[in-house]
Amino acid sequence: MDGPEKIEWAAPEYEQKERSKDWFWALGVIIVTAALASIIFANYFFAALIVLGGALLWTFSVRPPETISYQLDNRGLRIKTRLYTYESIKSFWVQSGAHDGASVKPLLFIHTERFFMPILSVPIDEAHAYAVRNVFLAKEIPEEEMREHLSEKIMERLGF
Repeated sequence: MDGPEKIEWAAPEYEQKERSKDWFWALGVIIVTAALASIIFANYFFAALIVLGGALLWTFSVRPPETISYQLDNRGLRIKTRLYTYESIKSFWVQSGAHDGASVKPLLFIHTERFFMPILSVPIDEAHAYAVRNVFLAKEIPEEEMREHLSEKIMERLGF
């Protein structure tokens, strides 16, 4: 990709889940119970932290996802306004199609030089998967198999 050619796509920042009233009741009961237990044990800071975390979780669970724009060009991968240059990407992996006999959602994983959250997962269209992989290979970025972190799978199962 030496010229002005670029690949652009957009995707929601997360998959919107339909949550029942029971889910919200369960969240409220867990928050209140954990906060009361913390207060009983005179751990007021932890109780405040639980209430604050629960309120944030409640807020984010009802907020619709923002649509994020992605662009892959001759400089690197742009996510919204942040550019990850090819020089700052250590390796990549394109997950698409079927994996281990099950259908998987297409994702681009990049391993960056960042200290905090060095591995990013980017949703991609199945139609772009082949082209995205070819761009990274053409830029001589090592291809290294990566998967979603176990914590992401657990949170998905819990309805987050």
